Order: sequence, then C-alpha cells, then structure tokens
Amino acid sequence: MTQPPILFHSEGAVAHITLNRPDRRNAIGGGMGEALDAALAALCDDKVARVVVLRGAGGHFCAGLDLTEVAGGGTAEERLAAQQARNLAVGARFEAISRLPQVVVAAIEGAAHAGGLGFVCAADIAFASAEARFAAPEVRRGLVPAQILPWLVRRMGRAQATRMVLEGRVLDAKEAARVGLLHGLAADRAALDAMVADCVAAVAQGGPHALAETKALLAALGPVAPPGYAEAGAASFGRIAAGPEAMEGIAAFREKRQARWVPQP
Repeated sequence: MTQPPILFHSEGAVAHITLNRPDRRNAIGGGMGEALDAALAALCDDKVARVVVLRGAGGHFCAGLDLTEVAGGGTAEERLAAQQARNLAVGARFEAISRLPQVVVAAIEGAAHAGGLGFVCAADIAFASAEARFAAPEVRRGLVPAQILPWLVRRMGRAQATRMVLEGRVLDAKEAARVGLLHGLAADRAALDAMVADCVAAVAQGGPHALAETKALLAALGPVAPPGYAEAGAASFGRIAAGPEAMEGIAAFREKRQARWVPQP
C-alpha cells in the first residue's frame, strides 16, 4: 500500500509533521508539497497547537526537490512554465511555515539539502543530530538556489550564505552549528529527541496568543526578501532548470559522475 507523503497528527499543544518519502530521502515530490500545504493551512486555523515539530522519516530530513520531477519532459515552453510554478510554490511554502502562529521546531537527521535546507531556515528553531548534513548544491546541478537564498541569508547572514551557495559543499552538523544554521546540536537521535522535548516544554510555558503575537512582531521587523523577489527567483530558476546546463547537471548527479563543465585534472 502506498504510504502518504507526509504524516500529520496532533497531541494536545504539539503538532507533528513528518516528511514521509524515506526511499527518496524525503525529497519534495510525489504529492509531498501539496500534502504539506494542506497541513500548513490546517495549522493556521488550529487554536490548540502551540508548537509544530517538523522532521523526516527514515533517518533523513529532506533532500530537496525530487530531481526526477525537475527534469520532466514536455516542450521547452512547458518545462519553463512548470519549473517556474514549482519554484514559486516552494517559496510560498517556506513563507507559510514561517508565518504559522505556532512555534515551528525542525528536528534534523541525515540530509537537509536544497529545499530541505529551506525548511530548516524557515522554521523558528532548528536542532540536529551529529550525523546530519547540510548543503545548497544547486549550482553543482546546473540550477540556482532561488527560493532558499533569502532564508539562508536571514539565518546565517549574507557572508556565510554566499559561500554556502557558491561552493555547494556539504557541511557537517558541527560546521552548520558554527555558521548559525542550528540552535542546538545533539549527539544522536535520543539526544535530539530530548532536546526537542525540552524546547517544546519551554515554549509551552508561553501563552498561546502571546506566542502568536510575538511571531507576528518578528515578521513585522521586515520581509525575508524584497517585494518581487519570489517571482524573479522563480523566473530565474525556470530559465536555468529548463535549459541544457541543468539537464547535464542532473544527469551527472543521477549517474554519479562529474558534470562536463568541471575542469579535469
């Protein structure tokens, strides 16, 4: 039987969202985005939940967009339109996570790459276990980190985000904590669960309306990106994703080889 792309349930003041495509390292595809959108919409009207714990199933958080869908067929015009729409939806999803009235806590194991890294940064608080790995590898795939970039800058600062998106390297959990991606680092899954539970207990001491209003005030300090950025980012992503460079980069990733543009020794 096909498993749902996310698991969503509430236990009193705590709602749990688990990204549930473990065979794809919880890559965003197969209806996951739409299911997540529905859960976020439900949480906007939830008057009981005060904390949302976001994690991934099977030992990984989220590997970003499912590249088998990014490399979909159709005419050039159809690919361009599809990539722009998909990218715009990703950006709206980050914004929706950030705007929830509940406090969003990300619990990260394994891979948190590309769009998964966006989820980490859109969350209010992020904890990871020691084996977690973080990357914005888009340029290595011939793509651009259009929608995650503002969230990375907000969390890490522009200097650290610049290096991360241009080098495309994988950061281990210790380095991710050092550059500001994380609020806490746990030794293993058990310690991560304890860290999350401690955070949830602390947040639950706050009044529901006070927590929601405090989040609204934080948002009022200024937008994550300037007006028009999401649309410009989606247009940029679409142009690149629909072109030959992305086709080669994604093919190289799937075939576990270097892209043809990488200098040979």
